[in-house]
Amino acid sequence: MQSDALTTSTDFAANRARGAVAFDVAVVDGRTRRRELHESGSLRVRFPSPESEALSAVFINTAGGIAGGDHFAIDLTAREGTSLTATTAAAEKIYRSHGPDSRINVRLEVAKGARLSWLPHETILFDGACAARTIDIDLDAAASLALCEIVVFGRAAMNETLRHGHFLDRWRLRRGGKLIFAETVRLDGDIAATLARSAVAKACAAIGTALIVPGDEALAERIRAAPKSFSGEVGVSAWNGFAMVRVCAQNATQARADMMMALRAANVALPRLWMG
Repeated sequence: MQSDALTTSTDFAANRARGAVAFDVAVVDGRTRRRELHESGSLRVRFPSPESEALSAVFINTAGGIAGGDHFAIDLTAREGTSLTATTAAAEKIYRSHGPDSRINVRLEVAKGARLSWLPHETILFDGACAARTIDIDLDAAASLALCEIVVFGRAAMNETLRHGHFLDRWRLRRGGKLIFAETVRLDGDIAATLARSAVAKACAAIGTALIVPGDEALAERIRAAPKSFSGEVGVSAWNGFAMVRVCAQNATQARADMMMALRAANVALPRLWMG
């Protein structure tokens, strides 16, 4: 029995998806262009036709989703003076796990005078999903950042509710070598009951966070005064030299619409793939 269990465990581990992308961009003849690129496993990045001086990067998971025990890593460097928008080809689905965490590790480095917009599609957690994500950002004091992540708990279109699982989300943002934002979200066990609490999500099924650097109270006020009304709960604040937008909505469609409105008010250019 022990031998069978070991073989099963070994076979399972050998069939887990692995994917890694590491690349940097630099200014070449006045335009942002890709330099070195390393890809492995089931994660890929593609660069559509450049828009003027800027560049777009689109991440593609050829595994078709993420399951328990899978591991994906992204390492991105925007060198001095570059302008890059990074997104995903579609929403990332994290499926039910029999126990092991799905791991996603993101490292972003943004040099002096560079501008990075990290704007992936939503991450959808299926019932029983177990996921651990880290996002580490090293931002030069003279760099700009717009980072947005939306997490959806279950698929409303399929009448699915995420009731049980595990989600750990750890963010660290350093600017000029100084830690200016640190947050760790941990949801365990009966996630639906936790989300139902008024102080957590008031039973909403989608949450989103955006960090905009540099940002101040004037920018926060401009976002609050967006010309159209937000459909969900939206909070905007500013401190430590950045602005933050929090979105809490009934579904992914509402969360994305509210976040798009907030980002537009902050003059953040949205990826073309967000318009589909």
